Amino acid sequence: MANSVRRISLTQWIIISMIVGVLLGWLAPGLAVSLKPLSTIFLNMIKSLIAPLLFATLVVGIAGHGDDMKKVGKLAFRSIVYFEVVTTLALVVGLVAVNVIRPGDGVGLSAEPVSATITEASQRSVTFGGVLEHIVPSSFVDAAAKNEVLQVVFWSIIFAVALARTPANPKRIMLGFAESLSEVMFKFVAIVMAFAPFGIGAAIAVTVGQSGIGVLKNLGILVLSLYGALIVFVLVVLLPIAMLFRIPVAQFWKAVREPWLIAFSTASSEAALPRAMQAMENFGVPRRIVAFVMPTGYSFNLDGSTLYLALASVFVAQAAGIDMPLSQQILMMLTLMVTSKGVAAVPRASLVILSGALTQFGLPLSGVALILGVDAVMDMARTSINLVGNCLATAVMARWEGELGTPRDPLLDARAVGQVPTMENAQ
Repeated sequence: MANSVRRISLTQWIIISMIVGVLLGWLAPGLAVSLKPLSTIFLNMIKSLIAPLLFATLVVGIAGHGDDMKKVGKLAFRSIVYFEVVTTLALVVGLVAVNVIRPGDGVGLSAEPVSATITEASQRSVTFGGVLEHIVPSSFVDAAAKNEVLQVVFWSIIFAVALARTPANPKRIMLGFAESLSEVMFKFVAIVMAFAPFGIGAAIAVTVGQSGIGVLKNLGILVLSLYGALIVFVLVVLLPIAMLFRIPVAQFWKAVREPWLIAFSTASSEAALPRAMQAMENFGVPRRIVAFVMPTGYSFNLDGSTLYLALASVFVAQAAGIDMPLSQQILMMLTLMVTSKGVAAVPRASLVILSGALTQFGLPLSGVALILGVDAVMDMARTSINLVGNCLATAVMARWEGELGTPRDPLLDARAVGQVPTMENAQ
């Protein structure tokens, strides 16, 4: 019996914990809600390692190749072009899905009073200039403390470029420090992941315990529309991209399934980011590409969130009985395409963007309150697709640069090494 338990991989433990969490939240909601500290502890541990991990990997990746700054610039240009194309396709899929399925028909949404949170969110404007200002930190320490990923990336890139121009001796010392820090932080990830089943199970239990099992049923058509549209997006956009760039799909899925599970169960991109970076390195993507593309994608390549915004905004119009011509829908999509960039770190980012778009196009804000009832379930799906899309982006960029290596199979098997712990070597 003991041997059977020890052979269970971390991924399998996470799935078991999710099932237990749902049952606990359903059958004992009071106890489930009391488990929130376990979920918070896990997420806090993950958040605490993001800034040093990004800093170290970016510095090593860029300054370690400082003799070829054109290579870094070319990677940045290709990444931005790729992000724009894929997120535009996500908007198109969301727009087609909501017009074909029409999940808002018959809801009968009225302009009811809305909460102060929603009203405040609608008044927070998100502009292109504001996004540019947000990218540049006034303090690296403050950006790291608040886990402002894009600001940490920006500062780290400039630091790395400056280091690449530094004389050999101080450059060697600082690179050695960054390489050591990077290795330590990846070991840190392995230790934290041993606690993942407890944190993830608690997160699921709290969600179901607070909202009831009905959170899995209410507004079912909207939820199924989003899940269906995301599946279509994976099949008609991400899969063809993987095949076009000759990414081995089966091996890619083996690499991303564990961070995908973490993103899905916690509805947190931050929780899955460190493990996803590690998984893509094991897949054969060079560290310098992973360190640049992955965190940048979390601000500019939010495929799942972009698709959700397209679907949710038109859903509100349908629910309110407002006929939006295709031309106005397209104009709304163009607005969302600009305002959804670079705001991943903003609290309630989707709420802010959606509320702003509804206000701008004269749609009732009470639609946001309606959607919030099942937003937790939808957030799980869109966050997990954001994760998969960004993992694929790193592999595509590596192939485009001609640097995609061979996946390290032993590391893709979670039981093969201690770096990706099982419950046996975590004890």
